[in-house]
Amino acid sequence: MKTVNDFNFENKKALIRVDFNVPLNENLEVTDSTRILAAKNTIIKVLEDGGSCVLMSHLGRPNGVEEKFSLKNIASKVSEIIGVQVQFSEYCIGKKVEQAAADLENGEILLLENLRFHKEEKAGDDEFALELSKLGDIYVNDAFGSAHRAHASTAVIAKYFPKNKCYGMLLASEIENINKVLTHSEKPVTAIIGGAKVSSKISIIESILEKIDHLIIGGGMAFTFIKAQGGIVGSSLVEDDKQEMALSILKLCEEKNVKIHLPVDVIIADQFSNDANVKTDDINTIPEGWMGLDVGPKTNVIFREVILSSKTILWNGPVGVFEMENFATGTISLGNAIAEVTENGTFSLVGGGDSVAAVKQFNLTEKVSYVSTGGGAMLEMLEGKTLPGIQAILE
Repeated sequence: MKTVNDFNFENKKALIRVDFNVPLNENLEVTDSTRILAAKNTIIKVLEDGGSCVLMSHLGRPNGVEEKFSLKNIASKVSEIIGVQVQFSEYCIGKKVEQAAADLENGEILLLENLRFHKEEKAGDDEFALELSKLGDIYVNDAFGSAHRAHASTAVIAKYFPKNKCYGMLLASEIENINKVLTHSEKPVTAIIGGAKVSSKISIIESILEKIDHLIIGGGMAFTFIKAQGGIVGSSLVEDDKQEMALSILKLCEEKNVKIHLPVDVIIADQFSNDANVKTDDINTIPEGWMGLDVGPKTNVIFREVILSSKTILWNGPVGVFEMENFATGTISLGNAIAEVTENGTFSLVGGGDSVAAVKQFNLTEKVSYVSTGGGAMLEMLEGKTLPGIQAILE
């Protein structure tokens, strides 16, 4: 795996595809700079070698040029985090930006305008990729969050750097840590799959069954499994058309000797609100008009025991509606058990939007082994798919 550590960037311009797709508030200020921080090591390595950086990224889903999606809104935050004053170009292709890149001194950084202001970026346009390639000597892909997209800047561009292309430190780290679950895992391996819908997680479950010993199912998707087995789930979230799919997963688990753990009790509410009336019930006998919004205390004990016996853990999706304080206990309990076992040497990988949000909210980021920055990219990698952004560097 070729990374920035295999190159000396002295007197070279690194053209780095970063993932600065960060959230902004109504004043266009960055509210979460995790993704900028994640790119820092790669950028610093280039600068310390005596090179310069041209950074390219997308932000949001603009329809043509939209001021609110301009990367100039994040330039000061990037300068603050990297510790170097970042120059900004309002272009990402053309003579003006080529000149700005040519004028860049060693130790300097140029941030390009939002790539998605050009429809050619998402279309994976060859000509657009060629224009971008004129801005650097070595192409570095450090945008794991976009590695599953065959866009001009993430995949197509790499062919214009046949000998001079590599992964940034973040992308290399993502590949390494996901492979600790996929290919180099220490047993027993436990996957925790939560979230609302079975349909969105079916491919992952099928792909990882070969590699795991325990499968914990939580969140709204658990009710589809319970109902499929004849349980009464009241007004809980259920995908009625996915019950057969749930039964086939249960059968697959049995065939592959994977022990599946479903909730046994549940915190139920008479409405989807933190102010609802709440009680604990058996998950198979939820009264009509009541819905399950978190796993119950007996389930927390069962899940904890499974986690404490694991040597490798993949956590994708919360087990309750943790955004509401009254239904966060299950997810907090799960997170604390993972933190405890991680401290004792277990490898824990957290990935997928909602579980990452939960880990941040409950201050567990430093207590798990690795938090993946790319939701969709991580899921596709776990599904065994080839990611265009990763493949392009290997070719």
